[in-house]
Amino acid sequence: MAHRRPPSRITPKISTMPRQGSEAAQYLDIYKLTVEKKRLQAQLADLDQRRHRIQARLAELNAQTTDLEQGAQQLRQSSGAAAPSSMVFPPGYDDSPEGEHFDTVTLDY
Repeated sequence: MAHRRPPSRITPKISTMPRQGSEAAQYLDIYKLTVEKKRLQAQLADLDQRRHRIQARLAELNAQTTDLEQGAQQLRQSSGAAAPSSMVFPPGYDDSPEGEHFDTVTLDY
């Protein structure tokens, strides 16, 4: 599972130059706050869209998982005990005719 980063506090952008206390400075601060508010609202809308996409994908995955589980149960019920689909040989098993033995060699690179 991926590590989640702890939530960080969103800090406002701070101007490095102090301003004189004036009406223009107040309007500039209002402008900065409205720009930040619009940016945060856009980020929130993007997060909502992403959340909806994630929820839709989770619903698809749940539906696919359910379908596959039902298919597996139907196959289990119809075939009973399924025969192995591959041949597994225990160590030391030899089915080759007499005289056709092969020596194995391990090569290290």
